[in-house]
Amino acid sequence: MALGAVIGLVMALTGAGGGVMAIPLLVFGIGLPLQQASPVGLLAVGLAAGVGAAIGLRQGIVRYRAAALIGAVGMVVAPLGVSLAQWLPNRPLLGAFALVLTYAAWRMLKAPSATGALPTAVLCRVSTIDQRLVWTRPCARALAGTGVIAGLLSGLLGVGGGFVIVPALNRHTNLDIRSTQVTSLAVIALVSLSGVSAAALHQPLRWDVALPFAAGAVLSLLAGQQIARKLNARHLQQAFACLCLLVALLMLARAVGWIAN
Repeated sequence: MALGAVIGLVMALTGAGGGVMAIPLLVFGIGLPLQQASPVGLLAVGLAAGVGAAIGLRQGIVRYRAAALIGAVGMVVAPLGVSLAQWLPNRPLLGAFALVLTYAAWRMLKAPSATGALPTAVLCRVSTIDQRLVWTRPCARALAGTGVIAGLLSGLLGVGGGFVIVPALNRHTNLDIRSTQVTSLAVIALVSLSGVSAAALHQPLRWDVALPFAAGAVLSLLAGQQIARKLNARHLQQAFACLCLLVALLMLARAVGWIAN
């Protein structure tokens, strides 16, 4: 539950990062192989994200159409990632995870502000009339592409995809940071459901680890969302990026054999 609480807090503060932190915690903290850690992490992240998204829906800040498009595409692609994960050896998967984590950290550090993209790069703009996203073909293609990447990484590496979704929403939309975060949580909940279901068909889920881990994540997310409103989003993003780089180095060291299993 304590390890799960770390995941819930990260998700509450950033709207992302739960999956990328869950896997290292399960691999290093409990000693699970990546193939077993992935569905456990996905279950915890998905449940916590679902709770956070439900709160956002009640507050009226979840962009549910965008979440539905990204999530639907991700749910279709996630089983493909799960199948690849069962076929690939553990060390190459750890190396791939470390590289993805490094890229995510670099993107977060590179972002010019907490609200993301420059106005000229925005494909999905919020209407000044009804405050809804204005849908265009480039906007739909960009969001669907985000779903493909999030779904593949979700199934392959056991991550919710939030570290892909949040930067993508920042880059392609002009949503405010809170709306971006809770919309990301809604997508993560959908994609994680597909990934966990597909993983359960390949091997039994470690419920003895998954249930307390998920409970800690949900409780911590509920508490963390109260704290998140009072903190600077950009500073949180930079701190999380630095933590991701540290974790990526540890995962890479284990992948090449410098740290024993």
